[in-house]
Amino acid sequence: MRWQGQQLGVADAAALPGLEYLNGLVRSVTTPEFAGITFHEVMAKSALNHVPGGSAMPFDWTINPYRGCSHACSYCFARGTHEYLELDAGKDFDSQIIVKINVVEVLRRELARPTWLRDPVQLGTNTDPYQRAEGRYRLMPGIIDALTDSGTPFSILTKGTLLRRDLPMLAEAASSVRITLAMSIAVFDDELQNALEPGTPSASARLDTVRAATEAGFAATVFLMPIIPHLTDSMAAIDEALRRIKEAGATRVIYGALHLRPGAKEWFLQWLAREHPELESSYRGLYPGASVNAPKAYRTWLARRVRPLMRAYGLDGGAEDDPAPRAAPRSAVRYTGLAGGPGAGGTPLPHEAVDRARLAATVVRTSRGRRLGPAPADPTLF
Repeated sequence: MRWQGQQLGVADAAALPGLEYLNGLVRSVTTPEFAGITFHEVMAKSALNHVPGGSAMPFDWTINPYRGCSHACSYCFARGTHEYLELDAGKDFDSQIIVKINVVEVLRRELARPTWLRDPVQLGTNTDPYQRAEGRYRLMPGIIDALTDSGTPFSILTKGTLLRRDLPMLAEAASSVRITLAMSIAVFDDELQNALEPGTPSASARLDTVRAATEAGFAATVFLMPIIPHLTDSMAAIDEALRRIKEAGATRVIYGALHLRPGAKEWFLQWLAREHPELESSYRGLYPGASVNAPKAYRTWLARRVRPLMRAYGLDGGAEDDPAPRAAPRSAVRYTGLAGGPGAGGTPLPHEAVDRARLAATVVRTSRGRRLGPAPADPTLF
């Protein structure tokens, strides 16, 4: 792989950001409890990743403590990023996991810089921070502490039930910073889930995590994504999914059709040919050539199925590509914290006065021009 032959202490200008140096404790680890998986422990140069200005993502900053993901979702859009490391987007993405063992130390340094304006930070937008590796390396508690101590709002998107381990810490942190959490559940049929995303917890286990988050004081949203044409888009499948989400205590759903980006597309289509060859011709029509998104006609058809059922179950939310609401002025926003906790009733929280003085605007934008959304009445699951 690209960084395999580096000398210690020497920068590699061709390396992926965060992998330029391999100083300190750097090793490749295999253990019996993670059969078939190799962890490559690296010393990261940076923890905060700036989202490119041309990105459609509604945020500016991300943290990825891991690269690759043992969830092994055949459709995962991030598969292509493993090729930057001269690893393949298929099996290597599932089994060769890069671990940034010093990410907490680096993050604290970056958050302490005078130029850091505490823009919202997203975790889980590339690979899952609560994949199985987190049970071994426990990087997330340190990341949560660092972000909270600096007054930086953050969001976590995960399929991992290991999130439950950190719910007490997150509930406490939510009294002083804005925190949002998201649980992603794409497949509610156990047999299909085991075939399509064999490294993920079951839908039932993830719904139990949503229940636990609700009990911890968070208002829950579930990402019903991706909805997979001809496999999870029937009325019966959507109805069952929304019913179970509602029963778990969620109040909001974001849904979206399957994306097939380069790297993910090839791997998913191999899976489809092996598991559902009868659907190959349909997928060639839906995702011809280099196309990534399902056609607009399909997405419109899907909306006509999902939205009425969401209303029937009393679930808020919408499609992933719905226009974002206009942000409220930062000066008018008061974070309320968990019910009955610090900040309840609009009491200013630590960092709030400093935020206003430093940002000094009626409508504050992030450093790349994206608006900060209004703080919710309760911490939410994204």
